[in-house]
Order: sequence, then structure tokens, then C-alpha cells
Amino acid sequence: MTTFLIETYIIKPEKQAEFTAYKKKWKKYFQYKEGHIQRFKEVKSHRTFNQMLGGNFDGYVEMWEFQNLTELEKFNNKIMKSDYMTKLAPEFLSLITPGTRQMTVWNPIM
Repeated sequence: MTTFLIETYIIKPEKQAEFTAYKKKWKKYFQYKEGHIQRFKEVKSHRTFNQMLGGNFDGYVEMWEFQNLTELEKFNNKIMKSDYMTKLAPEFLSLITPGTRQMTVWNPIM
């Protein structure tokens, strides 16, 4: 059964230009092409959405799709041991408003 990892966060208003530069580095690291992450086979698809109306200004939602929970766990183990955690993750964390980042895991019911 498909499993989704949903990540939400808000970018600091003064960090928008830096976030744009970060996204380019992120795409290169993950070898991102047309909604697919080439670097990690466990990820079926990935999309990022920016809030346009209502809610929080500069709010983002990322949807990571996996075949099942086991594939999500494999991905998580790989990413935690990768150089992403020492190179890009600290940069990303400096761009978001503290206390706004949330991660949840969802399974479809229909």
C-alpha cells in the first residue's frame, strides 16, 4: 500500500532568495527530474507545493510517495547516513521559521 511522507514548513520572509538557491542545490543532490528523485530508488514520486491562498504566507508542503512503509524506512536510514545531513540539512534548517516544520506519515484508505 502506498505511503506518503508529508512535510510542512514556513520559510522566513527574509530568506526567500536563499531558499531559491537552496532548491537548486537540493535538486542537484537528489538528482531530481520531473517529479522523480533519481538518487534514492525508494522514492516513487516527490512534489513541493507553495501556499497561494489562505493559511500561512510562505508555507510549503512536500509530498514524498513510497511503495510502502518499509521503503520509507529504507529511505530514512539512507538519508540519515548520507552527506545530505551534514551539507544541505543545516542550510535548510537555517531558512525555515523555527517551530513550523512538521512531518507526518499517511496511508490511503480508499
